Amino acid sequence: MDYDTLDRLLRPGTPPEAPRAGITRVLEDIARGRRQLRAVHHPLGFLCLPLVRDGARGVCVHLFGTGARPDPTAAPMHAHSWELRSYVLYGRVGNLPVTVTDAAQAPTHRIFEVISAPSGVDELRPTPRLVRCEPGPAAASGSGETYSLPAGEFHATVVTRDEPAATLVLGRSLPGHTDLSLGPLHGHGHRTVRRLCGAEHTERTVRTALRRIHAEQRE
Repeated sequence: MDYDTLDRLLRPGTPPEAPRAGITRVLEDIARGRRQLRAVHHPLGFLCLPLVRDGARGVCVHLFGTGARPDPTAAPMHAHSWELRSYVLYGRVGNLPVTVTDAAQAPTHRIFEVISAPSGVDELRPTPRLVRCEPGPAAASGSGETYSLPAGEFHATVVTRDEPAATLVLGRSLPGHTDLSLGPLHGHGHRTVRRLCGAEHTERTVRTALRRIHAEQRE
């Protein structure tokens, strides 16, 4: 399964169950240990399965409600340097758009630049830019639905705590964009870490996700 194949499955006019069916075999290989892949515990409190990295393009599956807890220093409101399309495999996932305007007077947040290292360390560096942000309203997507986000748009992912959900995410990095987050006005630079899960934990978690995917396919 490659980026181009999944890209075609997410285009308008494709049967809504096609992306789910297309990714199932890949997840089964992981669940049975035929593909050696370790889930990543993201600081925002979900598990990420990095399936494809093809230059500026990538594919991953995000698993919510697995018991992974967010890092209290992680910033939920952020903007990617890449555009994405996200297909909901099961559950419900909300996207909270955040309008950001420069505000020298009465700002609410400071912009932080996020520098990610291959080691899994994300360094959040405060910038001089002060802004005012206005969140909402959130838009929820259910199983079989797809939503898109352009690069540079501030948002936050909203999922009810401990309620299972999963998304298939296609991302494409764009030149001229930097990963950003919204932090406190007087916040200092700090680091968060994306930790690798063990092989057994990864396989067990993927098996649970597959049971939920199969349940969606039967409905």
